[in-house]
Amino acid sequence: MTHRDNEGLVCSLKFLILLVALNPELLSLGAGVQLQDNGYDGLLVAINPQVSEDQNLIPNIKKMITEASFYLFNATKRRVFFRNIKILIPATWKANNYSKAKQESYEKANVIVTDWYGAHGDDPYTLQYRWCGKEGKYIHFTPDFLLNDDLTAGYGSRGKVFVHEWAHLRWGVFDEYNNEKPFYINGQNQIKVTRCSSDITGIFVCEKGPCPQENCIISKLFKEGCMFIYNSTQNATASIMFMQSLSSVVEFCNASTHNPEAPNLQNQMCSLRSAWDVITDSADFRHSSPMSETKLPPPPTFSLLQAGDKVVCLVLDVSSKMAEADRLLRLQQAAEFYLMQIVEIHTFVGIASFNSKGEIRAQLHQINNDDDRKLLVSYLPATVSAEAETSICSGLKKGFEVVEKLNGKAHGSVMVLVTSGDDEHVANCLLTVQSSGSTIHTIALGSSAVENLEELSHLTGGLKFFVPDKSNSNSMIDAFSRISSGTGDVFQQHIQLESTGENVQPHYQLKNTVTMDNSVGNDTAFLVTWQTSGPPEIVLADPSGRKYYTDDFVTNLTLQTARLRIPGTAKPGLWMYTLNNTHDSLQALKVTVTSRASRSAVPPATVEAFVERDSTRFPHPMMIYANVRKGFYPILNATVTATIEPETGDPVMLKLFDDGAGNIQMNAPRTSVGRSEEEQKWGFSRISSGGSFSVLGVPADPHADVFPPCKIIDLEAVKVEDQVTLSWTAPGEDFDEGQANSYEIRMSKSLQNIQDDFNNAILVNTSKLTPQQAGTKEIFTFSPKLFTKGPKYQPEGEAQENHRIYVAIRAIDRNSLKSAVSNIAQASLFIPPNSAPVLARDRLILKGILTAMGLIGIICLTIVVTHCILNKKKTADNKENGMKLL
Repeated sequence: MTHRDNEGLVCSLKFLILLVALNPELLSLGAGVQLQDNGYDGLLVAINPQVSEDQNLIPNIKKMITEASFYLFNATKRRVFFRNIKILIPATWKANNYSKAKQESYEKANVIVTDWYGAHGDDPYTLQYRWCGKEGKYIHFTPDFLLNDDLTAGYGSRGKVFVHEWAHLRWGVFDEYNNEKPFYINGQNQIKVTRCSSDITGIFVCEKGPCPQENCIISKLFKEGCMFIYNSTQNATASIMFMQSLSSVVEFCNASTHNPEAPNLQNQMCSLRSAWDVITDSADFRHSSPMSETKLPPPPTFSLLQAGDKVVCLVLDVSSKMAEADRLLRLQQAAEFYLMQIVEIHTFVGIASFNSKGEIRAQLHQINNDDDRKLLVSYLPATVSAEAETSICSGLKKGFEVVEKLNGKAHGSVMVLVTSGDDEHVANCLLTVQSSGSTIHTIALGSSAVENLEELSHLTGGLKFFVPDKSNSNSMIDAFSRISSGTGDVFQQHIQLESTGENVQPHYQLKNTVTMDNSVGNDTAFLVTWQTSGPPEIVLADPSGRKYYTDDFVTNLTLQTARLRIPGTAKPGLWMYTLNNTHDSLQALKVTVTSRASRSAVPPATVEAFVERDSTRFPHPMMIYANVRKGFYPILNATVTATIEPETGDPVMLKLFDDGAGNIQMNAPRTSVGRSEEEQKWGFSRISSGGSFSVLGVPADPHADVFPPCKIIDLEAVKVEDQVTLSWTAPGEDFDEGQANSYEIRMSKSLQNIQDDFNNAILVNTSKLTPQQAGTKEIFTFSPKLFTKGPKYQPEGEAQENHRIYVAIRAIDRNSLKSAVSNIAQASLFIPPNSAPVLARDRLILKGILTAMGLIGIICLTIVVTHCILNKKKTADNKENGMKLL
């Protein structure tokens, strides 16, 4: 078995590979925000249930987006605006004739309104977990930002801030300021302010008042106390991604106003391209045209929705195929644990089953106590039918009948659909499902599960899981444990701390520890399941040494489960369990541990996993992401292990390290959350199921190498005396796996030359540079004077000598497959006497990016763990940035 290093923080992510072909025409359905006729439809704003009700919050949200719509319309040169917006109001607020939410939920929102749960201000931010030009996950505003009008003096109007965040979220552009490096030396040896555009005016101020800009430099460093004070009256119209608070700013930096020399995240992530260049290259702009000069967009319309009662119906397959590979038993075990432990209090739950026909097994029953839970468990199917035929549509029809008994409609309800059958007629009810207002989570068992099954989840915004036919796989329980109410209330939701399964030989044992950190501990449950014979001998020890034995567990011999609920709040520390197989045959033993937050004011640590898309086509990799955080603050230095369970073959374990590798950089970091002495001693453990995905077009026969090294996206260049030192994260032989064969580094004194014609830029001698293992930090130093002497390399049209060089790199594998060209780094070659332009190294904007790429058989999988990122807006009076308004 595998032992864990309990001194660190441990997260485990489970992903299952299901090789099926999805209908490509259907994959475009069910998306979130849509652009139609220049207007965005379907934007969802959700308020967290922990936010106190305030009569001004909803009007202020409306006012912000209405202002943003017209500002965005002008900033995009009459291209786009906001047409229809939904605001999801939590069920914790009193009813006020709001429409009932259908498939909308907090977890699906494009914009969330929630507190920070910490004294760190009210900075709006956007979670950008991908690279330049890619959409982010959500925009975050605090209630105080939306209610406190005093904050607009620093941030600018809320509508302008919203457009700034929307550009992050929708178009994948980045900030054009840099709190860590507010000044730099340009190519003409001039001190400049990190800004965009360069037309924004102001004066340098030293400790004793206004001063020449060169006085802000002393030996090797910029002088403490130096700042740049912006003039209150400006003529510059750009840029929204730099300082939207300036009244004159009404557009994004474009090719003529962009400052490619500024050391900001936009230049780093987008290879010195302007924000407008990235935006106009988006699908939104490629598929639309500006509105006519005489036409103005209508103001946005708002729909106010409120979540109703939590309603769940289990729709379970009982066809004869469920008798294969203990599928029914594993379903019973998972459903019992879901009903007894996972589903939240006061939820209405019903049960339906199906083979060729549907059947209602239990009408809706509200869960108020354990007796209600036990009653529902008694209605779970105990046997399978003799029929092999399955009719998923018939099962869903019965499920809809169950949930409609409460309010006459299925709006806002959740279906958990579990099936192993092959049903060719699922497409017959797709439209009914889509219009039902219900969210459908699908769990497919075995390789024969229907190809269109996942489309039910896609259409309704549900989760999708695949459970392989393996006796020691705990993925069925993991799937049920992942399904929550979707309200965003992490204090009420169960958090999975452990999931393990192993085939244990006779008279051997399964032994391990679970870390109970002090942010969880309420309603803690240990579940042990087995597949054959009787229960194992169980010994569970808490951190103080108290032991629980098999007789202390509630045992269900029919379902082959043993469950122990820890009274009160479980003690923080290491809990050790031992399962002894006392039988004379092999036993598949599995352990699951869940808990809830221990305190209502301190959010627990969580890990969220999600995939970039439902499917990919060979040989393109599948990108899978996870967000490790406590509340909204990043948790650094976590040890993250991803388990990939293919349809056939053994699971593959990938251990991910906090090494800064990968293709994600985030804007403006928030200081990571502090950890108590107990957390530093024990760490924490979390389990999250990432669902399933598909890889299409995988060749059956052996094939030539088609996987190049991955693109390097964190190339940095630093001038050290008469040399330039480059640093980057090493890619692999195949994407991020293994070790590349060589590097190709080229440089130019012309940005356009290296952007447009990398192959003809000046080649740097890398004969002494040997690539290291993927994920390793590479350092390489060369002398640019050897390559830039003479007029040959002076860019055309430059009347003044340029002291700046641009460098890019790509990796090459053993079969001469080349990666994409990296981001473009730059360095100033000329340093004024007795001074240096900036600190020797700019600190990375994002700390703690975890990346690993696995080549699994002939399936390439990239797993990236990112932390919550913060897009801190430049405020007008932010002294720590060294900048103010005058």
